[in-house]
Parts: sequence; structure tokens; C-alpha cells
Amino acid sequence: MDELNVVIVTPVYEDVESARMLFRGLRECVGDVRIVAVDDGSVRHPVEGEALESSGTKGAVIRLRRNLGHQGAIAVGLCHVYASMQDYDCVVVMDSDGEDKPESVRELLQGFAESEADVRVAERNKRGESMDFIQFYRAYKFLFRMLTGKTINFGNFMALKPRAVSRLAAMNEIWLHLAASVIASRLRIAGCKIDRGARYVGTSQMNFVGLVLHGFKGVMVFAEQVLIRMGGASLIIATASVAVIIIAILLKLVDAASPGWLSTVVGSMIVIFLLTGVLTLITLMITGLVRISTLNKIDYRDFIDSLTEVR
Repeated sequence: MDELNVVIVTPVYEDVESARMLFRGLRECVGDVRIVAVDDGSVRHPVEGEALESSGTKGAVIRLRRNLGHQGAIAVGLCHVYASMQDYDCVVVMDSDGEDKPESVRELLQGFAESEADVRVAERNKRGESMDFIQFYRAYKFLFRMLTGKTINFGNFMALKPRAVSRLAAMNEIWLHLAASVIASRLRIAGCKIDRGARYVGTSQMNFVGLVLHGFKGVMVFAEQVLIRMGGASLIIATASVAVIIIAILLKLVDAASPGWLSTVVGSMIVIFLLTGVLTLITLMITGLVRISTLNKIDYRDFIDSLTEVR
């Protein structure tokens, strides 16, 4: 572990105090690492190079021209590492608010260099969120599996070997959802049970709407698989609707249906039939948009306002 050349990529948004505490914690717990802190368009409390210097760490502070969101900031950091940094053995992606603990980095990297895995992800052994959040997260994982056929049980806290960084930097999907992109990349993934820490300062800026949007973006990474599954389900429902209509008409012809029953059943089935068609069409349109966006290469440098290196 101490012989590894480690680069830490962490996004920061209006939380320079937490970032300072993270930098000091990494220096004390992990040692001589390079930190790439991506300031996600902060206006009131931006991160400066001085925050790295005062903690005794080296690396770079990238300030973005606009707020890209958590995943966009991480994507800029990974692309910067791939394009501009050399001589590293692994890259660790982690949050800057304290929920990803500096001391957990050693757990994540223990034996990683010698393993066959390209990516080692933190699977939460103990969570500190509310019961409502935990139930929502379980429901999200269930829906994710139903829609995509994949299992997701990790977030952004992960360690990547250079091969993994190279592949992910070429995937536009990381701008949507890093964890889902790692699954889609078909890299070899290993898990590591790690407890979630407590925030250094304040409360999370992610609200319920933000969580839902983040989850939806994870599903969008697998838009083609979702289209196939939704299309298949819609076909089954549409076929069942037509069958029910035929059965209802036959029952009416043999005078086995009560007055008004036929119109109610047929009307309901027609509505269901039309809804399945509309749902399939919407899924097809979203798939096309996502596909186009992932084929057009994004130049991360277009979003960088300034880059301060600390040596």
C-alpha cells in the first residue's frame, strides 16, 4: 500500500471546509498521495490551491466554468488524470464531505494492486442514513435490476487501475452515472465492505428530487437494455389486452355478460393497449437521445475555468 502511487479524485461544491478536512485526513491516514480536487462551479466558497498547500498534499485544483453536478465533476477529474498525469498505480474516487472516510482508502487499496480486479468498489457495510432513505435505496436497486437486468450495490467510492481509468475516460456514460458506467464497461469488479462515515460539516445538499434524478441517470446508461425489456413487457400487456377484448366480445355474443360490462372491459383494455404503445415510444425516444449523446465525444477541457497545480 505505501509503495503505491495513488491519485485521489474528489468533487467539491460550496464546501471548502470539508475539503480541507479531507485533505488533512488523507495526508495523515494514507500518506503521500496526489489529489485532484474538482470545484464544481462554486461561487460562495470555491476551493483554492492554498487548501492543498496548507494540508501538505500535492496535486491539482480544477475549477469548472459551470456547475456540472456530482457525476460531471468526477468525469472531468478522471479525464484529466488520464490525459495529463502519469506514473500512478491507481486512482481513488471519493466524496469530499466525509462520508467516504480517509482511513477507508487503505481498506479499499489493501491487496488491490496484486488482485485481478480492474476496479474495487466500496459496498456499504453500515449506513448512517434515515430509514426512509434506506427504503428508497432498496426500492431503487429493485427497479434498477428489473429494468436493466443488472445489480447495483455501490456508489462513487472506488479504486481504479490505469486500465480502468483509460476505458472509463473513453465512455461518455460516466458523465451520467459513474457506478452504472463501471458495470457497463465490463471491467472486472471486486467489492470491499466499508462503513459509511459521517459528514464533516452540515447536511447533504442532495434532496429527494436530486436522488430520483441521479437514479434515473443510472438507468439511462442501460437505455438499450431498458428498451428491450420495456418493449417485451409492453408486447405481453398489449397481447393480453387484445385477448381480453376478444373474450369479452365472445361472452357478449353468447349472452353471458351483464349489460354495460362489455363496453367497460373493452374501453379499459383499449386504454391499456394505447398506454403500452405510448410508453414504448417514449422509451425508444429516450434511448435514441442517450445513444446519440454517448457517441458524441465530450471534451472535458471545455468545462475547465482554471487549473492550479500544487507540487
